[in-house]
Amino acid sequence: MNPKKFKKGKHTYVDWGKGVKEVKKMTAKPDNKKQVEIKMDEETAMGKYSNVCSLSHTPEEFVMDYIFIPPKSPQAKVVSRILMSPGHAKRLQMALSDNIKKYEKKFGKISPSEKMDKRIGF
Repeated sequence: MNPKKFKKGKHTYVDWGKGVKEVKKMTAKPDNKKQVEIKMDEETAMGKYSNVCSLSHTPEEFVMDYIFIPPKSPQAKVVSRILMSPGHAKRLQMALSDNIKKYEKKFGKISPSEKMDKRIGF
């Protein structure tokens, strides 16, 4: 017995012949897997270098100021400020932790620089 299969809309139909005319089943398709096209201008693609990040928060948002302190300079400049929701900050923390683990597995343990910590007052 060779059943005839065909699709119509979100359903798959199977025609089994004499005894059973058709059997219908839903095809599962996750709607949460949407593709997003991300665009980036040239200046953003070049990136900004930061050797310090200052974090603060309110009940509604986290604020990250990325700062560059040039060597032997008493002045620093905020090169970028990023604001995000607490939920997104948590997802960023998890993604960063995962990427650091992968990096250290491949390249070795990362040791934070004590020189920079002393320079900025930590």
